[in-house]
Amino acid sequence: RFWVVTNTYSTVVRSRSWALRAGFVLFLGASFFASSAAWAQTKIGFVRTERVLKESAPAQAAQKKLEAEFSKREKELQDLASRLRGLSEKLERDLPVLAEKDRVNQQREITDMERDLQRRQREFREDLNQRRNEELAGVVEQANQAIRKIAESEKFDVIFQEAVYASPRIDITDKVLRALGTKASGK
Repeated sequence: RFWVVTNTYSTVVRSRSWALRAGFVLFLGASFFASSAAWAQTKIGFVRTERVLKESAPAQAAQKKLEAEFSKREKELQDLASRLRGLSEKLERDLPVLAEKDRVNQQREITDMERDLQRRQREFREDLNQRRNEELAGVVEQANQAIRKIAESEKFDVIFQEAVYASPRIDITDKVLRALGTKASGK
C-alpha cells in the first residue's frame, strides 16, 4: 500500500510537472504569436547616414563652403612647402662651396621654416576639423528634421540610423535625400 501511495504521489507530481511545463510552453507560444502580431504591425525604417552626409544637398553645400573657406590657406601651405623644398635642394647643391657661417645660417633658416610649416599645417588641420564638425552638425540636424517629418507623415514606429544589416525594403535613405533636396540615385 505504501508503494501505491508513493507511486500515486510521483504520478501526481509528474502530472503537475507536465501540466506546468505544458502551460509554460503554451504561455511562451501565445507570447510569441502576440509579439509576432505586434511586430507585424510595427513599421520600421532605416537611413544610411553615410549616404546622407555625402550625397545630400546640404552636405555638398557645406563641403563647397569649406573648400572656398580653406583653399587660400591650403595654397599658402603648399607654396611654403615648395619654397622649403627649394631651399633644401639649394643647400645640398651648394654645400661643398659654402662657407661654414653661410651653411649654418641656411640650415637654421630651413629649420625655422620647417617648424613654421608644421605649426601652420597643424593649425590648418585643427581649424578645418572644427569647421567641418560645425558644418556636419548642421547637416545632421537638417537630416534629423527630414527623418522626423517622414516618420510622422508615413507613420513609422521607429527609424534606425545605424545597423549591422538592414533590408533594402525598409531603407528610406532616398526619401530623406529627396526631402533634403537631392535627387536620389538608388545606390
